[in-house]
Amino acid sequence: MGKQSGGHVAAYSEAGRGTTMKIYLPVVDAAVERAAALVPDGPLPMGHETVLLVEDEEGVRKLAHEVLQRHGYTVLQARDGGEAVALCHSHPGEIHLMVTDVVMPGMGGRESADLVSELRPGIKVLFMSGYADRAVTEHRVLDPDTPYLQKPFTPATLVRKVREVLDR
Repeated sequence: MGKQSGGHVAAYSEAGRGTTMKIYLPVVDAAVERAAALVPDGPLPMGHETVLLVEDEEGVRKLAHEVLQRHGYTVLQARDGGEAVALCHSHPGEIHLMVTDVVMPGMGGRESADLVSELRPGIKVLFMSGYADRAVTEHRVLDPDTPYLQKPFTPATLVRKVREVLDR
């Protein structure tokens, strides 16, 4: 933080008493402009489709499941690519969209999306990752025009991006 903003961090820790962190940032003389809203106003879009959610981080998976379900989607959950492929074999109904993390232990998102696309022709795929956008595309994990959601994301961003990909 010090190099980027000119500030610094001081930490003091005492056994049995805890830790105190102090963050020092430089004073800004200029007036700060209020940032425009990052998310458009208005109600979030609802859906009715079935979404296959593939995420190895339990907290992210549970939150995304809850958010999507609240917005009308039927959500199938998988902890990794292998589970996702197995769900595609066993689920009797249509699966409209696969939302998958790019990097997971075992079978990653790209490989599992390829297999799922073979099993479910026409399925749409939305990749998500905590890695920077450029790192994902520059290392050719994903093509630049592939639907992608940067983590962390807000529930509203997830719902809007899912709807956008489904409506393509």
